[in-house]
Amino acid sequence: MTLEERLAQSETHVFKTVFPESTNHHNTMFGGKILLMMTETAFMTATRFSRKSFVIKSCEQVEFIRPVPAASLVELIGYVEKVGNTSLRIHVDLFLEKMLEEGREKVVSGSFTLVAINEHHKPVKII
Repeated sequence: MTLEERLAQSETHVFKTVFPESTNHHNTMFGGKILLMMTETAFMTATRFSRKSFVIKSCEQVEFIRPVPAASLVELIGYVEKVGNTSLRIHVDLFLEKMLEEGREKVVSGSFTLVAINEHHKPVKII
């Protein structure tokens, strides 16, 4: 499989509903819950790209553009931004859709670096 094919096939889409247990006292989604979902999406994207075990090294430039209200639908899209020797940088965007209205908008965006590891928890080559 070519690099371009791997990149295309590893793009990951995750859909969620924002239920009350995911919200704060402003009736918007907890930032920590958003970061959890973004990290999970980054992990799934990295795994789908290389079929290796991964650990997270860092998250960079996470920007919360707008709050995510309760009773919304969200879509997380993860894609490989950069392929290193033993690491991948995954970009994740979170899009908001109101349940009873048309349209969607990007409301959170960030990048995550994950390192591929072997059974001894040592870094291994991505490709």
